[in-house]
Parts: sequence; C-alpha cells; structure tokens
Amino acid sequence: MQKSKSLKGLLAISAIAAMFSTVGVQAQTPTSAAQSGAAGQTESSAQLSSGDEKALKDMAQANINEIAAAKIALSKAQSSEVKAFAQQMVKDHGDALNKVQTVAQQKGVTLPTEPDAMHKAMATKLESQSGDAFDKLYMENAGTKDHQMVLSKLQSDSKMIKDPDVKALADAHTPVVEQHLKAAEQMSMQSGK
Repeated sequence: MQKSKSLKGLLAISAIAAMFSTVGVQAQTPTSAAQSGAAGQTESSAQLSSGDEKALKDMAQANINEIAAAKIALSKAQSSEVKAFAQQMVKDHGDALNKVQTVAQQKGVTLPTEPDAMHKAMATKLESQSGDAFDKLYMENAGTKDHQMVLSKLQSDSKMIKDPDVKALADAHTPVVEQHLKAAEQMSMQSGK
C-alpha cells in the first residue's frame, strides 16, 4: 500500500514537472523557430524587401541620432529636467538600437553606425550653445522635432512592412517614441510659461 501511494505521488510530481517543461518548451519554441528561421535568412538579405530593409535602417538611424544628441545634453544641459530627459533617451534609444541591431544581424542587413549629416550639423550647433539656449535648442530639436519626424516615419513604414520581425520592432518602437514626444512637448510647454 505504501509503495502505491509513493508511486502515485511520484507520478503526480512527474506529471507536474512534465507540464512545466512542456510550457517551457512551448515558450521557447517561437524563439528557437525564429532563430532557426533567421539563421536561414542570414545567408541572404533578399529575404527582406527593400522597404523592410529601409525601415530597419531608418529605425537604427533614428536611435543613433537620438543617442548622440542626448550624450551632448548629458554634459551640457543646465536644467536637471533636460538632463533626466537626455538620460532616458540614452537608455530607451540604446535598448531599441540593440534590438534593431539583433534583427538586422539575423537578416543580414548592414546598419548605419553614426548620426546622419543633418544630425551631425545639429550636434555642431548644440556644441556651440550653453545654458538655457542649449536646453531650448536640444528640447526643440532632439526632443520635439526629431520625435515627430521619427513617429511619422514609423507609422508610415509600419503600414508597408512585410517581415514579421521588422514589423514587431516598428510596433514596439512606436509607443516609446510617442511617450518621448509627449514628454518633450510637456517640458516645452512648462518652460514656455
């Protein structure tokens, strides 16, 4: 009788363990399927349409531009609010850039590595400013204008993206960019009072 109880207990524990390991396997399956699918796609970027490749590059460029401007702001901003905003931009856009780089690597897409010409010119302009003038210029450009432009591009690109991994990136980036834009606009309104 004792053996029967312990056998039932052992079977119950095994069944529970099997359930959890099955859940674990199911949870991992999309990732491993995506990885093996991506491994097959790495050989050729022909897997991505030119629009999808452009969307990936656009997302990378936007993140690189924001990080570069935010790093200048961390050293030059006068307002603690502007510094906090810049710190958030470095963190959020750094995280986003890592995700874009991972997908790009899986898809065999070469991404930009430095700010574009427009943002290099803006960096030069920012470097020449200080105090309130710096804070205002940074928040107007990197805070508001850049996020409006990126949001618009993300929304239009998202409608055209065919690759599910690239689409997921664009969909994940959109609310973050919206949040940044809202924060920048609120800071601009407060400083305008």
